[in-house]
Amino acid sequence: TESLDKYLIKNMIGDTEMGIYAACYKLAIFMNLYIMAFKLGAEPFFFNHADKKNAKETYANIMNYFVIVGTLVLIGIVGYIDILKHFINPEYWGALKIVPIVLLANLFLGIYHNLAIWYKLTDKTRYGMYFSIFGALITIGLNLILLEKYGIMVAACATLIAYGSMAVISYYIGKKHYPVKYNLQKMSIYLISSIVICALSFLLFRGNLWVSTLLIFLFAGIIYWNEKDEILNVFKKINLK
Repeated sequence: TESLDKYLIKNMIGDTEMGIYAACYKLAIFMNLYIMAFKLGAEPFFFNHADKKNAKETYANIMNYFVIVGTLVLIGIVGYIDILKHFINPEYWGALKIVPIVLLANLFLGIYHNLAIWYKLTDKTRYGMYFSIFGALITIGLNLILLEKYGIMVAACATLIAYGSMAVISYYIGKKHYPVKYNLQKMSIYLISSIVICALSFLLFRGNLWVSTLLIFLFAGIIYWNEKDEILNVFKKINLK
């Protein structure tokens, strides 16, 4: 599913549009690197920790921290997009509107990878194939219906819908086979807050680095308010040492 959108754009509306889409997609590299690094480090940890008494609680905490860092990356890239855009050809700047959508899509992909531990630990890896097929069908269907009429924004939105749907379905099916009590309330606060802040930053205050920085600090305050007990415990442990 990760390359389907580019393939469909190339074959349905041309190489030029595909080049523009691919160029803007590159600005999501920081999110992709974060997800890749997390996946490489976390997956072995998940398996090594599976027989521990508090394994599920640990998995839930890791998911929470993953979302925190991922939403910070999302807000950081969107807030400073007018600096980062210089990494791509100025001819492609008109398509920067797809970047927030692609970033959010990749964050949901990371959440999906995090959730995937349930079918790997329970030896039900066939579900991974089912979810990938489901995501591919969404991507292909939406692009076939809407891409030629509305352009590359459709491809970005289709990717977001596909990855978001894969994460949601994986979560609900996983509850039956390997239930983990993820803190949905906190994660929802971070996701919704980050989306609102990104919308404000990109649509209303784009190019104003002072406001973008202020919004990032606002989001950091939301994180501190929700995680202050954990943060204070960490500082207490550091002081004790």
